[in-house]
Amino acid sequence: MAKQKIKYVCSSCGYESLRWIGKCPTCDNWNTFTEELIEEHKSGKKKYSGDTHITKLNSLKEEKEERIKTNIIEFDRVLGGGLMPGSVVLIGGDPGIGKSTLVMQAASKVDGNVLYVTGEESANQISLRANRLKVSNDKISVMTETDLDVILNAIEKHSPDLVIVDSIQTTYKPDFDNAPGTVTQIRECTVELMQLAKKKHCAIIIVGHVTK
Repeated sequence: MAKQKIKYVCSSCGYESLRWIGKCPTCDNWNTFTEELIEEHKSGKKKYSGDTHITKLNSLKEEKEERIKTNIIEFDRVLGGGLMPGSVVLIGGDPGIGKSTLVMQAASKVDGNVLYVTGEESANQISLRANRLKVSNDKISVMTETDLDVILNAIEKHSPDLVIVDSIQTTYKPDFDNAPGTVTQIRECTVELMQLAKKKHCAIIIVGHVTK
């Protein structure tokens, strides 16, 4: 049976401590430690016994990837010419700075199917923003969900070209007892989204709030 243990993680730099500390010894920020639950399993980690696939570098054939253009010149320039299929891009910034507005405008100009996952706003709020920005695109689908398993299932089922997760702080994986927005939840959710992006060969934009 798994044994639960508590640790404290700095939300600013990720420093971990077994007890609460007022000031982080790594980044010197105050009151940034949050309580997280971790599980310690008594059973040892199983060794991988399957086959591994290794390829010589010289035998690989170069395949040109067509980037997904947002048709926002400066945005595409920052992305190196557009969104690369199979990649995960983080749009970070202070709350209210315009991250959701930017990704909505980008989604409206993408030539492909877009799945907009929102955990902070209702579908009506998304509709109001789209009308305000004069966004009208039949290829944009909206999903109000925070459960990562449900989100991953929707991506698997509908195979969109672009997925927008707004925001990663509200997304959670039910397997963990940690609250949404904690370092553990953000890390695990991001890893699974990245793995699925490579598997489905779609681009994923993650919106993240910088509060520290």
